[in-house]
Amino acid sequence: MKKLTKAEEEIMQIIWEIAPCTVSDIREYMVEQMGMKKPPHSTVSTMVRILDDKKGFLKHKAYGRTFVYEPRISKEAYSRQSVQKLVRDYFEGSMDRLVSFLVKEEDLSLRELNELVERLEEEE
Repeated sequence: MKKLTKAEEEIMQIIWEIAPCTVSDIREYMVEQMGMKKPPHSTVSTMVRILDDKKGFLKHKAYGRTFVYEPRISKEAYSRQSVQKLVRDYFEGSMDRLVSFLVKEEDLSLRELNELVERLEEEE
């Protein structure tokens, strides 16, 4: 799976939220839900085409000159791949080192860690 740029990932987050959608839907979401200034149609269209044609993250259906986009890759699959890459690149492939890092940096308290373990045990 190819890596997304920050801007591409932002577009994908929107598409995962509102799909199926058009470029106009994405632009409206940016204004209404994210409080952004409306980006040019051509800018968003170019990014969406890259995500579709070059990177394979999207698929589309054409209705005349209008294209409706949907994710080809789920948010969960992309998240899983991103975490695996993070662990491989920064924690020598060790999830233990990642969890240890999060606890040491106080991004994850021991209470939260215990709750997480309990939930995982319940799921098994």
